[in-house]
Amino acid sequence: MRAHLPRARWLWPLLVVALVAAGTLGWFLLRGAASEAVAAKYAPLVRTLQFSARVATLSRVEVGSTVTARVDQVLVREGEQVRTDQPLVKLESEELQAALAQAVATEKQAEATLTAARAELERTEALVAQGFLSASRRDDAQRAVDVARAQRQAGIAAISAARARLTQMVITAPAPARVLSRHVEPGQIVQPGKALLGLALSGPTQIVAQVDERFLEQLRVGQKAAVMADAFAGQRLAATIISIAPEVDAQRGAVEVKFSLDQPPPAFLREDMTLSAEVETARRDRALVLPARGLRTGATGEAMLVAEGRRAVERPVRTGLRTLDAVEVVSGVREGELVLLSPTLKPGARVRTQLVEWQPSRSPQGRGAGGNADPVSGITEAMGR
Repeated sequence: MRAHLPRARWLWPLLVVALVAAGTLGWFLLRGAASEAVAAKYAPLVRTLQFSARVATLSRVEVGSTVTARVDQVLVREGEQVRTDQPLVKLESEELQAALAQAVATEKQAEATLTAARAELERTEALVAQGFLSASRRDDAQRAVDVARAQRQAGIAAISAARARLTQMVITAPAPARVLSRHVEPGQIVQPGKALLGLALSGPTQIVAQVDERFLEQLRVGQKAAVMADAFAGQRLAATIISIAPEVDAQRGAVEVKFSLDQPPPAFLREDMTLSAEVETARRDRALVLPARGLRTGATGEAMLVAEGRRAVERPVRTGLRTLDAVEVVSGVREGELVLLSPTLKPGARVRTQLVEWQPSRSPQGRGAGGNADPVSGITEAMGR
């Protein structure tokens, strides 16, 4: 009997440890698993698309000379705004001016000859009527008048031709435009067919973007947008979608979208300048907004886990507007209820909620490298802006 006492003495500590462990395990089981939770609340929800765009030139023309000549003056610089018929380039024209002066002198001589021939015809007709001259003399006088008239007309035509050639020596703007490029300098010999200046004809400024076809369903004509140049980040320009191309570029998987500015373009805007565009594609002024990661697949479709007391209860939900990480819950969750975010939590499990502050992020998707990369498109969202 005494031999068994030491063994019993060791059993008591083991029993105490087992009881403590069982109590601790029971406490943890009753306490429940920890899970982040967000309180459902109403707030504005905005969905936007972000992508790169560029300033489009409605019409670009190149002007040049129609004759071979030496350049006398270049009257404009790159970037300068010009008006219709404003001189751009002057070619040397001394020889043509001399030819015009000679043509004018020839025409004056022909005019004098015609005047004298008409006077002679009048005298001849009077003498023929009186019987002093024969009718053949009147015919000769008439032929002299006809010849003089033809010479005068030839002189007038020569003047017109000389003036037309002189006009070609001044290259003018065909319409209001901005000078984009200049390829000529004074003293240079120019020939027909060679472009001397590149012009962008004035017109309504348009913004053109190549948008990934995945986002085509979100875009509509008339949607408002904001555009911004990287070099002038503090100046956002309001714009509106005016057209969406009816076909998709198969090689790039993109669709062309055009915008018009809602106000006169600022001076810093340049043709082909790269811009960042943001289009508001959907808005809810008041929506029950929750994190999209709280959604799960339930027995009948989409569902969320809601904390009821210390239990996680699965609720079927109906959703509306979605963004990258936010979702509008139309039904299934009420304002103020705690939505559980733990992906491993099971319906019916005991839960210990950890309330967190949450708002949608603004992390664009599809941003690519610059240069000749594929069209860059993205989707962002904001709540409560």
